[in-house]
Amino acid sequence: MIVARFRPDVLTDEQSRLVAGWRHRGHRSFRCRVGHRTLITFPDLAAASPEGQRFLTVLRATRAVETVVDSAGSPPLGSLAAAGEPTAVPVSDDWSVGGGRFTWIAGPCAVESEDQLALAAKEVRARGAQLLRGGAFKPRTSPYSFQGLGRDGLRMLGEVSAATGLPVVTEVVDPAQAETVAEVAQVLQIGARNAQNFALLREAALTGRAVLLKRGFGCTVQEWLHSAEYLLAAGNSRVLLCERGVRTFENSTRFTLDISAVSLVKRLSHLPVLVDPSHACGRSDLVAPLAAAAAVAGADGVMVDVHQDASTALCDGEQAITAEEFGALVDRTGRLLHSLGPDRPAADPAMAGR
Repeated sequence: MIVARFRPDVLTDEQSRLVAGWRHRGHRSFRCRVGHRTLITFPDLAAASPEGQRFLTVLRATRAVETVVDSAGSPPLGSLAAAGEPTAVPVSDDWSVGGGRFTWIAGPCAVESEDQLALAAKEVRARGAQLLRGGAFKPRTSPYSFQGLGRDGLRMLGEVSAATGLPVVTEVVDPAQAETVAEVAQVLQIGARNAQNFALLREAALTGRAVLLKRGFGCTVQEWLHSAEYLLAAGNSRVLLCERGVRTFENSTRFTLDISAVSLVKRLSHLPVLVDPSHACGRSDLVAPLAAAAAVAGADGVMVDVHQDASTALCDGEQAITAEEFGALVDRTGRLLHSLGPDRPAADPAMAGR
């Protein structure tokens, strides 16, 4: 598979003209804007084939093309080699995930009431969170478990977001819900159970909102990256990856956090990588050390469950930390990141209590 990257000064009209000419020659292509660059993928061309070699010569002789990459075996639009540099994903007017800043996403696993959500948002905002998480629609293993408040939960998220200024991250579980959820949420979450629900991926991408794609607990790294490729190929470059643990033979924790995948994906993909230690371990006492491990491994941010009274939580209370524990976690991780030097995403102290 061949990927071409346009030079940043090439106008859109010239890009369109060139792509139309290549398609006229019978070369199917996908175009995606990644950061400040535009990538063109030719999925039917193998660089090692005679036709691929001929077309590579054409591409390399085209002034508008900055570089050409053979991405055989790797999802091309998400490839770091194709993009040339890591990308930052804007989620609001004043915050982007990636780009050298460490992002904290915090809030309850599920929206339970107006008072619960408002208090949680106020507390995590004051302690350094840049985004608010909260589930309105909850896909659960058992049909008898709490499934979320649905549209009422969405309404509450919208009201609290407006009051606090925190962008919302919430899950979408049905393709038919994507537009409705996008009216409230700045980031649509695709949960682990839906990581390979390709119809849902396409609908989420088409909303134009940023999409946080969790790794399926049975997905390999390549399968995870190919799921992200569905979002990118649909024309949405605002993709965030989230490692949340995989299923192994180990049963002392809820899942096994694959910390090696964080460092690996940062070398394979230009997309920001987040870690959800809460859902990985299922234990509140392990959230802090796993969050620290994520920071050291190169993650661009962490998403954690925060609940003011975990004993009464309707969903995953055993993995939730308190607002005070969250504040301590933010402080400790900030000091850790500072000690690691300029090559790591830095916590932004100016965002705390904004």
